[in-house]
Amino acid sequence: MTRKSLCTLSELEISQEELDAAVDRLKELGLLRSHSKDPALLVPVDPDLAAAALTAPIQESLQQRRRQLDQISVEFGRLRAHFLEGRRRHAAGSIEVVGHLDEVRAALNRASNECQEEVLSSQPGGGRAPEVLEEAISRDTALLARGVRMRTLYNHTARFNAPSQAYVAVMSGLGAEYRTVHDPFGRLIVFDRDLAFIPDRDGSLGAVIVREPSVVGYLCSVFENAWAHARPFSDAAVDGLESVAKELDGTILRLLAAGYKDEAIGRRLGMSLRTTRKHVADIMDTLGAVSRFQAGVLAARAGLLDHDESEPDTGAGEAAR
Repeated sequence: MTRKSLCTLSELEISQEELDAAVDRLKELGLLRSHSKDPALLVPVDPDLAAAALTAPIQESLQQRRRQLDQISVEFGRLRAHFLEGRRRHAAGSIEVVGHLDEVRAALNRASNECQEEVLSSQPGGGRAPEVLEEAISRDTALLARGVRMRTLYNHTARFNAPSQAYVAVMSGLGAEYRTVHDPFGRLIVFDRDLAFIPDRDGSLGAVIVREPSVVGYLCSVFENAWAHARPFSDAAVDGLESVAKELDGTILRLLAAGYKDEAIGRRLGMSLRTTRKHVADIMDTLGAVSRFQAGVLAARAGLLDHDESEPDTGAGEAAR
């Protein structure tokens, strides 16, 4: 096929210039080529072969780009490894939120296994469930066997709880130390004074793991202050039921005068809402008060609200709860 023969095809209905342009374009795309024996003769080329020849440079360019991408991935992967290592080291002084109970337990077990010197613990809420105490026995026994010092704060109400009494008796015999207060500052566990666990938020089963030295140091000082004003653990019968009840009523009076609701008082003292309401009702009846406000006024007049230095200060944060 020649340009001239193409031009004689009447069905094309195009000008010579348009024909020449089309032929040039087909040759550029590799769809037409000159015959090997007659350069004036043009022959068609298989489109697949033409496409392969046309895309070969593109394919080579793509492969080169892929090699560049792979190289970037490898090099930046090495940088990421260094970055992650640096972040891991930085995390040694950070705060981490653990949202699930099973993850919290795993983290506590790991911290217990790695602990070498001391565990500080504040466990508000009255008596602990028997299954919780049973789980703690093996962990705490292993700690004490390694020479780790263990100190734990409970509510005074834990002295009325038979499982707690039995647990404390066993662990005290192994060297653990326990004291009680009416109004502990909150839940806390500190390992070796460099790793602390505190609750995530009210009602959550998660925990916040604190490694920042200043924060951990502050939490330890809060514990030590409460420990200094706490009383050695003993069951209510040993302390005398009258003495225990008197301390409990004094704390309830101060919380009532501060505007605490029954729910908040029960939370702070480790009592059920029903028990708390019974104590409040008995106190009001004893004082001859017909309202909580009047109970506070009568208690103040009687000198019953004088601050007892054996009790930690009650924060105002829960008064509205």
